[in-house]
Amino acid sequence: MAKSNLSVAKSLKKAGFYEPSKNKSERLNIVNDVTTKPQRLKMVEKLFIDKKLKSGGNVSLAVGRGEKLPESKGAGLTAKGRAKYNRETGSNLKAPQPQGGARKDSFCARMSGVVEHAKGDAPRAKASLKRWNCPNW
Repeated sequence: MAKSNLSVAKSLKKAGFYEPSKNKSERLNIVNDVTTKPQRLKMVEKLFIDKKLKSGGNVSLAVGRGEKLPESKGAGLTAKGRAKYNRETGSNLKAPQPQGGARKDSFCARMSGVVEHAKGDAPRAKASLKRWNCPNW
């Protein structure tokens, strides 16, 4: 018989899961030691459903409210827009990384595909590629 959620929480507390000194890998080991695989799956499913419900659909972002940049300035989200999106969806969007790195390479590859396969002109996508200093834009 599976443990109830309350007893799982008590077991985690007893094992030290909630101690502030524990890092992510230590907490993961505690969860693996204390719970069974079906319990872990149930926990992940609950987190996924909660996150999905939290999003509540599309987030409304507008240039006029200062949440997005206009095309002329690079067409990305502002810090205010990223904060709103993260708050409403539980995501973790980060600021652009135009100086280089793995995130830049990944972004440039993805957004180039968007521009190539767009039905129209895709001006916001092109502006974001330019803002991230992607090659050939």
